[in-house]
Amino acid sequence: MEITASLVKDLREKSGAGMMDCKKALTECNGDIDAAMDYLREKGISKAIKKESRIAAEGLANIYVSGNKAVILEVNSETDFVSKNEEFTNMIDEIGHAILNSDATTLESALQVNASEGTINDLIVAKTAKIGEKLSLRRMEVVTKGEDEVFGSYLHMGGKIAVLTVLKNTSAEIAKDVAMQAAAMKPSYVFIEDVPQDVLNREREILKEQSINEGKNADIAEKMVEGRIKKFYKEVCLAEQAFIKDNDISVNTYVTNNGGEIVKMVRYEVGEGMEKRNENFAEEVMNQVKGN
Repeated sequence: MEITASLVKDLREKSGAGMMDCKKALTECNGDIDAAMDYLREKGISKAIKKESRIAAEGLANIYVSGNKAVILEVNSETDFVSKNEEFTNMIDEIGHAILNSDATTLESALQVNASEGTINDLIVAKTAKIGEKLSLRRMEVVTKGEDEVFGSYLHMGGKIAVLTVLKNTSAEIAKDVAMQAAAMKPSYVFIEDVPQDVLNREREILKEQSINEGKNADIAEKMVEGRIKKFYKEVCLAEQAFIKDNDISVNTYVTNNGGEIVKMVRYEVGEGMEKRNENFAEEVMNQVKGN
């Protein structure tokens, strides 16, 4: 029986398995979808779909660069135990290089980029079944630079934090220093003007209430807010932060002193904003042994 693309698609939707696994199962079962489902179950492949609702907030972030193009991404696993697995790290490298060599610019388009298992999405499904944990490409960004610009990249704790910077008219060494700054000091924005108005308004209200609670009248509280807002900027804006290698100057001053200009910063911290699994190490290991 001919194994059509439509038949493979039907099995993929039913099982959650990768395209290549579905095609192989259908070939082995002469196109019988029910038999192919049993085949996938026997091989443990269809288990991947059952893991979709599970929490995957561990994993690794990484950066891939080629010429004037770079990709920063975060791939999640359920446990830190698996994030150290060579098969998992190899999968991340395959995903990163595949996106880098493609025209994808969004997460949705990246998942459809060709990979060894069909697409990146198929690869993740296949590795989910093989490794035994929910895996996911949580986010990615493609960053390009001009000829007068340089990339700076830094990975902290083996990829728990990844920072990609773009600077103009300076060296890659300076750009890396800025990336290290962002990794350490966790800025939310690059410049003051990047802070959304609603965030600024909320911060002003909080600071005003703090001043009033300290016993200041409304007029004095308003003046105190302006001073404290400057401190807020120095905490959340990369350009305004005190440079970690020289606290007497700001990051922006450090860059301009070296003839440069900050253009962009992307910072990924694995699992930020996500619910974390609540398991101890012994349980984690037992889950690996049991294949759960």
